[in-house]
Amino acid sequence: MVDDGAPPPPADDHPLRVAVVGAGPAGIYAADALTRQSEVPVAVDLVDRLPTPFGLVRHGIAPDHPKMRAIRDTLHRSLDHPLVRFVGNVEVGTELALDDLRAHVDAVVYTYGAALDRHLGIEGEDLPGSLAATDLVAWYTGHPDADRATVEAALSGVRRAVVIGVGNVALDVGRILARTAEELEPTDMPQHVIDVLAAAPVEEVTVLGRRGPAQATFTTQELRELGELAAGTVLVDPGDLELDDETEARAAADRNATRNLAVLRDWSAHEPEPGRTRLRLRFYSRPVRLLGTDRVTGVEVERTAVDGDGRAIGTGEFEVLPADLVVRSVGYLGTPLPGLPVDQRTGTVTHDGVGRVLRDGAPSAGEYAAGWIKRGPTGVVGHNKHDARETVAALLADAADGTLRVRGPVDDLVRTLQARGAEPVLLDDWRAIDAAEQALGASRGRARTTLHERESLLAAVREAAARGR
Repeated sequence: MVDDGAPPPPADDHPLRVAVVGAGPAGIYAADALTRQSEVPVAVDLVDRLPTPFGLVRHGIAPDHPKMRAIRDTLHRSLDHPLVRFVGNVEVGTELALDDLRAHVDAVVYTYGAALDRHLGIEGEDLPGSLAATDLVAWYTGHPDADRATVEAALSGVRRAVVIGVGNVALDVGRILARTAEELEPTDMPQHVIDVLAAAPVEEVTVLGRRGPAQATFTTQELRELGELAAGTVLVDPGDLELDDETEARAAADRNATRNLAVLRDWSAHEPEPGRTRLRLRFYSRPVRLLGTDRVTGVEVERTAVDGDGRAIGTGEFEVLPADLVVRSVGYLGTPLPGLPVDQRTGTVTHDGVGRVLRDGAPSAGEYAAGWIKRGPTGVVGHNKHDARETVAALLADAADGTLRVRGPVDDLVRTLQARGAEPVLLDDWRAIDAAEQALGASRGRARTTLHERESLLAAVREAAARGR
């Protein structure tokens, strides 16, 4: 039972104030779940360090996936809800301390994803020409923090590329590298990205998997798109598709694996074609070191086998694959916000299983997590919807039983930020950015061209404000 002197429960005239940190799919789904219910009055601030919403839908899904990227049209409807306020261009943990944020709201839901790449931990990994997929993806999607100089230097003169990993991101990277300039031209990539990729004389892309095709984590939809390259031929070693009876039975029980194997077996009859980029899918291959002095020149790989537990084990058979570029795509890790407990091994926020953040082993009142920072970098965009709903259900249960209460009035978060000299980007400001990108795209015969510099994004906001929108 709650004491009589405790803060009141949420009501229409003093709703539960919730800050969602991260305006990607998980954050927007959390805001949507909070505002779709009517039992607990809420007001949601959707806070993001970028001036733009949509997270990995904007800066993760490859630009040659227009249908998948169109999911942001659906996400946008949640931003338009009167109880949701987008607050972009605010970095929680630095520009706005976590304790300061918590003082302005009654609850915080952390949904800021997993932005760090996992390392291979092998010799030569830091050579020029060796990139993390996170860096390459940030560059070709126009992320404001992309390291243009490093990525573009790595791509210069590349004829043979090796992509390490067999998830959807690895296939995205391989496909983008194998695309022609004509295929990339209609996308919303920044113009400098299209120009650099068009100038890279890529002849061969090899995608490496440590285990077999039955254990690959890419989806069949993503796989099939490799077969639609205008000037690329997918090559698969038929020997990699010869599975033992036990592996074949396991694959038969997994719909995704069954479909993947059918596609791969169809491609195993392909032969290299003159004038077309070769995109090789190679399994049972573990990288053991990257070769080179001034930059990458090759990858030494060990042939593997898969044991009864599904693990890759070395066979002692080695070979060298020539490579001018190596891109590792072996997973992501979440980054800790100052003051937020994050497991260094898993890169996830410590929580109780349904999203309540744990501090010293006990639920921390008013703190929750959803998305990749909660469960790790698994699943496709849609998986975040169920995950966010689970977390929001825990939050609403806490509000219903009095664990979570509305505290006394504090200054409005946006007004506080503006008083400190910050430049928070609100929904109308984002609309100005959106309009500027569409106008830039139209000038080049496209639907949109992504503005890739933070200052360019903010300039669009200021110009719209100066015109009185």
